[in-house]
Amino acid sequence: MDLPTKQDVERTSSSSLEELEDDDNTLAEISVGTQIELEKDHEIKYRSCSWQKTAALLFSEYICLAMMSFPWSYSVLGLVPGIILTLVVAASVLYTSLILWRYCLKHPEVRDVCDIGKKLFGDAAWAYNVTALFFILNNTFIQALHVLVGTKLLNTLTNSSQCSVVFAVIMAMICLVFSLPRTFKQLAHLGTFSAVTMGIAVILSIVFAGIQDHPFGYKEGDEPLVTVLPVPGTTFVSGMSAFLNIMYTFCGQICLPSFIADMENPKDFPKALWAVTIAEMAMFTLCGALIYHFVGNQYMTAPAFSSLQPLYKKIAFSFAIPTLIFLGSLYSVVTSRFIFARVFENSRHRHSNTVVGWLTWVGILSTLWVVAFVIAEVLPFFSDMLSLMSSLFDAWFGYIFWAMAYLQMNPGKRKWNGMGKTIQTLLNYFFIAFGLYVLFGGTYVSVQSIINDRKSSHVGVFTCASVTV
Repeated sequence: MDLPTKQDVERTSSSSLEELEDDDNTLAEISVGTQIELEKDHEIKYRSCSWQKTAALLFSEYICLAMMSFPWSYSVLGLVPGIILTLVVAASVLYTSLILWRYCLKHPEVRDVCDIGKKLFGDAAWAYNVTALFFILNNTFIQALHVLVGTKLLNTLTNSSQCSVVFAVIMAMICLVFSLPRTFKQLAHLGTFSAVTMGIAVILSIVFAGIQDHPFGYKEGDEPLVTVLPVPGTTFVSGMSAFLNIMYTFCGQICLPSFIADMENPKDFPKALWAVTIAEMAMFTLCGALIYHFVGNQYMTAPAFSSLQPLYKKIAFSFAIPTLIFLGSLYSVVTSRFIFARVFENSRHRHSNTVVGWLTWVGILSTLWVVAFVIAEVLPFFSDMLSLMSSLFDAWFGYIFWAMAYLQMNPGKRKWNGMGKTIQTLLNYFFIAFGLYVLFGGTYVSVQSIINDRKSSHVGVFTCASVTV
């Protein structure tokens, strides 16, 4: 009897791995089907989103006010490096999001990023709790950002800064109302409207930047300067801030597990992901390049609305109102569902229209919006604090978690099984290293920005991480 050769063992091993992956996919489909079947008689059905509705949620999350800071990033980085970094970051986030999706397919029981954090660290309770803390803080600070920017928008449209607290209360209450739906399916139509109006705001900003005589603040004889490369003297802090501004705008993976957990057929998620990624790459690049071309380095602000003449600014900025309201509401719903599901883990109140269920839901939402309001009003250096929080959290939720997920799904020799696997494995190790660089480098830049802002009147950049007022 001949002994098996090394090649025979490798072929058998490879075949076994493929069979295991097929078994995992089959079990995942059974699990999702079981979840849908169990919800059949429930009044509130969570697994009810089509890929089109999920796409609407993704568009509303990513086609947001933060893209209006891209012209500023390009003014710091230079036009060519800015565009290249935009496309590279978009591709990297697409890849890590696909890993996230595959992980959710393999573990259809996960309901949010907190469940994933627990699994990535060996089902440790501390990992779940730490991830939950980061998750809630990240989302609540984003809610606070929308309260703050909404307040400034109302100040701009009314030419008044005397009623800021009243405007902040109004903004928080409006966002609370739009947060009331308990399923993402109910939010999808609002998400579509939000993305469309934000798209109109961007198009108007580009057109107005091109047709206005001069950017706001123009000085006679000092024509707008546009550079292909960074201007001499660009510091590490400003360059890193501009890059992180781009990265933070793309890194929205924190919500994706929650969206996937509500899909009728999670296998369709890539359709929504590819659609929004293509739109992001086109819109972010065009917005950044064209507005920067018309405004130049000297007159650039973030968001770029403030580089427009007052009338143009009011018209374009007003179309951003639905995005400010809806996106803050979306993040509050994602957080509230996490808390609500833990309060009523195995209770009928989670799936039924009971008085107790709805009172609890409204109570959770109200608490989150009160906290968001307080954060927006109390912190004297809110923009830099949000930048710091993003540095601490987006490193994990943007890259490290999903690189770890890939390595966990490909244990042992499987990660080196062939050229394709080897390249992906090396790429994911790089993402872990890059995430750590963002964690420490971004934290340093944020802290240095806080120090610089205390020494001068300079105010930071508007992104998911900061805001200019």
